[in-house]
Amino acid sequence: MPRSTGPDLIHRWKGNPLISLEDLSFRAADVHNAGIVRRNGHLMMLLNVESLQGHNLFYRAQSQDGINFTVDPNPFLQPPKDGPRARYETFGIRDPRITPLDDKFYITYLADSEFGLRLGLAATTDWETVEFLGYMSQPDVKNGALFPCKFDGRYALLKRPSGGDIWISYSRDLTYWGDEKVVMTTRGGHWDSSRIGAAAVPIEIEQGWLLIYYGAKDTSAGPLVRLGAAILDRDDPSKVIARSNIPIIGPREDYERIGDIPNMVFSCGAILRDHELWIYYGASNSCICLGTAGVEEIAEFCLACAVVQDYLRPDAEDEDE
Repeated sequence: MPRSTGPDLIHRWKGNPLISLEDLSFRAADVHNAGIVRRNGHLMMLLNVESLQGHNLFYRAQSQDGINFTVDPNPFLQPPKDGPRARYETFGIRDPRITPLDDKFYITYLADSEFGLRLGLAATTDWETVEFLGYMSQPDVKNGALFPCKFDGRYALLKRPSGGDIWISYSRDLTYWGDEKVVMTTRGGHWDSSRIGAAAVPIEIEQGWLLIYYGAKDTSAGPLVRLGAAILDRDDPSKVIARSNIPIIGPREDYERIGDIPNMVFSCGAILRDHELWIYYGASNSCICLGTAGVEEIAEFCLACAVVQDYLRPDAEDEDE
């Protein structure tokens, strides 16, 4: 794919934005972000769209080449109007992430209501019908990313409680979750000092699990949201092997700086294509964009940062003696 150059590790597609309001066949308030997965040789996307009423819901989009998407005119997943689930999604659903596992496509999402934020779980096998499976968290938990494999027979979920750090929890049945551990924390004085969360679903690479995550830094002009990368241990994903010191991409272009939420680069999905990582990201909560980079380039970048971090620790020299 042709790239444009720039100061970031991730190269922006020269045709960005990839999907905006003008690409929809229906009226809407805005386009926020999207989850993506490969299915039978083509790509399936869940597009987070804000309706004119102000509610968020998901639309299905499909593509053969990963660039030209056809967006369905009707919602694929939306809050119900009645039933037990309806009261927990009165403000809408957001941030879809798609995980292929057990011959299904699991969809984690953020359910928003006057009772707080919860992680919802749905699944589809045919991309024509979708089944709601339940909620995976207590109130005030954001950003759920389900791993595409099991660990010792257990599902693993990355999430962000209200404190702003990334945690992991495990389950044998997708209903009851426990054995929770902190995976990554915010870093004072860094670009990800205020809060962090899993962005795309973790991707297995040679070095372990590649995690693209978002980091926010609160400034006098509002939050500045960028993307970073980390590598988690293949067998124990609660362990961080390496983590980027600096963002791999941040808001620089006008479409990333101007929108519903300015100065935001936020992702819910990425895929591997011929050893290249394609990241689909929301820009300023107002359009979907595409960025790419070699997966080995990202891994080497994280590992190099880990070496620098270890070298700069005050006790690093003492440990070598």
